[in-house]
Amino acid sequence: MDFEPTPEQEGVREMVASFVDNEVVPLASQIDETDEFPRELVAEMADLGLMGMPFPETDGGAGLDPHAYVVALEEITRGSGGLATVVAAHVSLAGAMIDEFGDETQRETYLRPLAEGEDIGAFALSEAGAGSDIAAMETTATLEGETYVLDGGKLWTSNGSVADTVIVFATTDPDAGRRGLSSFVVRPGEDDGFVVEGTEEKLGDKGCPTAELRFDDLRIPRDRRLGEEGEGFRQALETLNGGRITIAARGVGIAQAAFDAARTYASEREQFGRPIGEFQAITHKLADMETKIQAARLLTHRAADKKRRGEPFVTAAAQAKLFASEVSREVANEGIQIHGGYGYLIQRESPVVYGVLRTQAF
Repeated sequence: MDFEPTPEQEGVREMVASFVDNEVVPLASQIDETDEFPRELVAEMADLGLMGMPFPETDGGAGLDPHAYVVALEEITRGSGGLATVVAAHVSLAGAMIDEFGDETQRETYLRPLAEGEDIGAFALSEAGAGSDIAAMETTATLEGETYVLDGGKLWTSNGSVADTVIVFATTDPDAGRRGLSSFVVRPGEDDGFVVEGTEEKLGDKGCPTAELRFDDLRIPRDRRLGEEGEGFRQALETLNGGRITIAARGVGIAQAAFDAARTYASEREQFGRPIGEFQAITHKLADMETKIQAARLLTHRAADKKRRGEPFVTAAAQAKLFASEVSREVANEGIQIHGGYGYLIQRESPVVYGVLRTQAF
């Protein structure tokens, strides 16, 4: 078993880490305070190929393997949790749907602009009465000749208010339950009847707008459907399974940011004539924090490797998501404790409290 990154994967980490340290970290506090979509940073990431990391080069992507994608997403999260959610929703949900289930024309028309970062993607699945219970979905898509008419609404849509391409799930056969769900490509700038009701004010995950959407007699051509009618439930599950790996990577990134800040503070803050990092109680905290991060990172790469090999990875992805999410909260909380009173203050100099708030998105 080889746990060392390949030269290509390490090169990706170094490139993304440099971008994060120089471009993202200086703006992270501003993003958290204003909760504004960081469009300029997203454009810079597009120039670096980060908006299409796992997609084939023939479709405008960077062709990175799952390990390199995890590494890059962890680094982006280390700088800004909200920015990482922008990328994950764009790549692992919206883009992945077209990559996996789109035909050749759909890939060229809709995936390429996403992979190149020209367009922003979103994934509209959840509803007020249909969160985990996808079969309870009430949004409908009725076929009239060669046109589908969409009516209904969605909640919790990351990137929903800024997206150029939205993957929308709707029932095409209300009597068939989950076997009657289908997925469609919706273009907000082109399709009349697409309404953004508003965005949510969240505790964390700032910079990634979480929108409520409504579809009023929204008409789209039949060729915007992904796959066949009735395949939407399977498509959603497969896509969300892959998305759990990205959530795990983001959990690791949050924890790493909190740990780095706490370790630095412990080496600089002095009490009784020496740095607090030399006291056993703080040393033990830091050791436990780093151990948990390494364990979460290995679980995440284990799931990514199973996906890379084409092996069943659902359980591994779920375990990585669960553990890394819990570790992100635990490590960030310990980081606040190490900072003492300063950890309770929202200050530009320390990202630790933001790390805790970001975990609320999980």
